[in-house]
Amino acid sequence: MVSFKKPNLDSFQERIHIATLFVTFCFLLLVTRLVWLQLFSHGKYALLAESNRIALVPAPANRGLLIDRNGIVIGRNYSALTLDVNAEQLKGNVDQLINELSEIVDISPKDRRNFKRYLEDSRNMGTFPLRSMLNEAETARFMANRYRFPGVEIRARSFREYPYNELGSHLIGYIGRVSQKDKERMQAEIEGAKVDDPDALQASFLSGIQYVGKIGLEQSYETVLRGVPGYDQVEITAGGKPVRTLSSSPSVPGKNVVLSVDIKLQYLVEQLYGNFRGAFVAIEPETGDILAFVSKPNFNPNDFVEGIDSVTWKELNDSPQKPLYNRPLKGIYPPGSTYKPFMALAALETQKRTPSQTISDPGFFDFGNHTFRDDKKGGHGIVDMQKSIVESCDTYYYLLARDMGVNMMHDFMKPLGFGQITGIDLQGESRGVLPSTEWKKNTFKKPEQQKWYEGETISLGIGQGYNAFTILQLAHAMANVANNGIVMKPHLVKAIEDPFTRNRVLTTPKESYRIALNPENIELIKKAMVEVNVSGTGTAAFKGAGYVAGGKTGTAQVFSLNSKEYKHSSTAEFLRDHALYIAFAPADKPTIVIAMVVENAGFGAQWAAPIARKALDYYIEGKWPKEIPEWKRAP
Repeated sequence: MVSFKKPNLDSFQERIHIATLFVTFCFLLLVTRLVWLQLFSHGKYALLAESNRIALVPAPANRGLLIDRNGIVIGRNYSALTLDVNAEQLKGNVDQLINELSEIVDISPKDRRNFKRYLEDSRNMGTFPLRSMLNEAETARFMANRYRFPGVEIRARSFREYPYNELGSHLIGYIGRVSQKDKERMQAEIEGAKVDDPDALQASFLSGIQYVGKIGLEQSYETVLRGVPGYDQVEITAGGKPVRTLSSSPSVPGKNVVLSVDIKLQYLVEQLYGNFRGAFVAIEPETGDILAFVSKPNFNPNDFVEGIDSVTWKELNDSPQKPLYNRPLKGIYPPGSTYKPFMALAALETQKRTPSQTISDPGFFDFGNHTFRDDKKGGHGIVDMQKSIVESCDTYYYLLARDMGVNMMHDFMKPLGFGQITGIDLQGESRGVLPSTEWKKNTFKKPEQQKWYEGETISLGIGQGYNAFTILQLAHAMANVANNGIVMKPHLVKAIEDPFTRNRVLTTPKESYRIALNPENIELIKKAMVEVNVSGTGTAAFKGAGYVAGGKTGTAQVFSLNSKEYKHSSTAEFLRDHALYIAFAPADKPTIVIAMVVENAGFGAQWAAPIARKALDYYIEGKWPKEIPEWKRAP
């Protein structure tokens, strides 16, 4: 007979109680999670759900035009079809995808390299062109095979073009693909903007801008030129196909930038330089408008728009001619004898000299154990102030520098703009060196180097020694004198133009400040500079000119001769003297001033002044040199 153990009712009820507690606890967890999702995480998951249903399609804005002072377009846009790949939808091997696409459209090694660089820079986020400017046959072939390539499509894009290629490249600059730093900067702009829908703006803004200015005016006026991208809110299927457009926000085109530059004058000067290196700046003194801003040699900015190839990049970077170097903005040069008119003006203003006060020049000046020599053996004889400028007498300025001292020279030259940032609308301007005892103390580390020696003052009077300025500063100083001490900030952009109304807003509507200069002293200096072109070192270059121009030639040493005789032909090219020239015209009411350097060319009267003469002939009289090809407007 089988016996059964009597069940323990208390144990059974205990298990039931535990199970009930467990089920209740699980139910409370579910309720808590539901409350959390519904109340606290609703926004997050609603946004995710909405993003799966709605896509923001950016509508890029047209970039503003670059226009010269006479209405000639020097930076413009054109449309072309591109083969775009969405990096976020890439599956599998990138090379395999490109190889398959290359069977349909022609994809060059450069296209392949650029696309991979875009992927690396963007961390595989965004849509990038694999191939630009498709023709009709390639477009038709791809459309027939589009089903094979999800995430790849053909789009119409706007491209930047510089129709005159190398012309004015250092002032214009170029645009390039957006980098990670560019995106971070634009992100900060969005966060600081007051808009109704910042999330939509951020998504469309960052994806709608794929090119930004990298250097030059394209960089300085980036926020003006690029405009504001728009976007379409598009409802999409789970497969990513568009169903309908829910809403749209139109793009706002960028504003046009009107340059102060006369591009024909720019072209002429660049042609006149030929194969020489150098810098040339022309300014309208009354307004501060920069009429020409030449850096030679230059480069083709079109090479950079879609990414420069490695061979061209290496050639530009390794060239001893330094074509990427912006000489008027960054290059610093000893001004040589072009400094003498400013020294003479300083002497008059500080009452260290009178116009009729003379010296006897034996052709040298002894100071301590050193002999400072004049460029004319035997000297210039009896020299007053005008003769010192006309014949470029070094000894006169050796003595003047000694009498003034370095700090007095510094204090006079500073307001004229020497050794100062001019504030031009380009980034990366060099300050140069306007020496003083304080400057030397702050520049050098060793105590013996920090001390200023009187012998160092002497060569400053002829624009040598520690003096080192940009050609932009030299032109700016000449403009300030020609404008009777009224200082206008030099600028390359004259106005910002609304593309719809054509209304223009000036960038520099008023003067910066005034220098208290005696008008009589200015006239004395201008008269002496006019005589330079009549009977002095500029005579040959300005013979037969149909206008009156003032000028001053200069020849600046590149290295110390240490009492050795300089021979141009036997000196290595990059150690030869620089040729400089400054000018203003017409003399009675200057509308243009010029400062220029021809690197390692030799005498300023021989190599710099003739270029200035032909530039002035064109600007003042409209004369075009026979040896220079005629200007042709781009189609």
